[in-house]
Amino acid sequence: MLNEKEYLKVREAFATPSKVAIIMHKSPDGDAVGSSLGMKHYLEKLGHTVSVISPNPYPEFLKWMPGTRSVIDFEKTPTPANQAIAKADLILFLDLNSLKRIGDLEKAVKKSDALRIVIDHHPLPEKFADIAFHDAAASSTAELAYDFISMLGDSKRIHKDIANCLYAGIMTDTGSFRFASTTPHTHDVVADLMRHGAEANKVHRFIDDNNRDIRLRLLGYAVFEKMKIFPEFATGIITLTQSELKRFDYKEGDTEGLVNEPISVKGIVFSALFTEQKDGEIKISFRSKDKFDVNQFARKHFNGGGHMNAAGGRSDWSMDETILQFLQLLSQYKTELQGK
Repeated sequence: MLNEKEYLKVREAFATPSKVAIIMHKSPDGDAVGSSLGMKHYLEKLGHTVSVISPNPYPEFLKWMPGTRSVIDFEKTPTPANQAIAKADLILFLDLNSLKRIGDLEKAVKKSDALRIVIDHHPLPEKFADIAFHDAAASSTAELAYDFISMLGDSKRIHKDIANCLYAGIMTDTGSFRFASTTPHTHDVVADLMRHGAEANKVHRFIDDNNRDIRLRLLGYAVFEKMKIFPEFATGIITLTQSELKRFDYKEGDTEGLVNEPISVKGIVFSALFTEQKDGEIKISFRSKDKFDVNQFARKHFNGGGHMNAAGGRSDWSMDETILQFLQLLSQYKTELQGK
């Protein structure tokens, strides 16, 4: 994925200990956090001084990962984040295909003269880095981080902390290895991570068995009271307003995976989760099966994007207006959704 010139430039940059800033995308998920922390531990093994920066908070169930306490939350503490970027000799972007995905951190990045390297698997990447290690066919950025380390001949340097972080990134972004993006290579990578110390059972337990009881009540309420199925469009949706989220003491990450519930219904190939944010914006998560491209759907209609079968978007309309617009759009895609 790198030409010879790019490869040599990476080797040179990594050979001499320097200051590195690792930046993940806004509202980080398991892949963003896992790949970022995995690369942090790897670079520290090489002698670099590494700062990991998140544009905003990420879910509590990801905060077991080694190194998470050192992550700088730009939203809470902008000064140290800006300082880390200003001092960096190298900026590494993990799991993002556009600087728009890092929010206001973009301002500090644009002022920096540091070498920029991006590792990512999202389609349609924008040109914002000097070197891009990119493959849209990869299951996750964490898988690509492993490939990146292996490309440099350093797989032997992978230790338990690196392995657990990368395993978590791959596991979460593949839906525990059930999404279509999971390939034989994905399983090969996971097997090697386990040989290097990844504790699969422990990672699954930390991520899946770490719920507050009120989160389960929110999920139950969302499925029982708020899920609507539209069989004529092979579509299911869930909507959650701010008042409903407050009722269940919503914390960042509490709705993780909820968008997958409608699509688990027999005959449903498209699902969407609409959640009202504190500022009134409607955040939307899309999932699909087979050939229905939610990346294109999100890009065309809801200022978003992502992968073919998993994407996100947003709406500045009210919840009712957003749902009305969404349902009107479904009629345009009826034939495609019905697989005809």
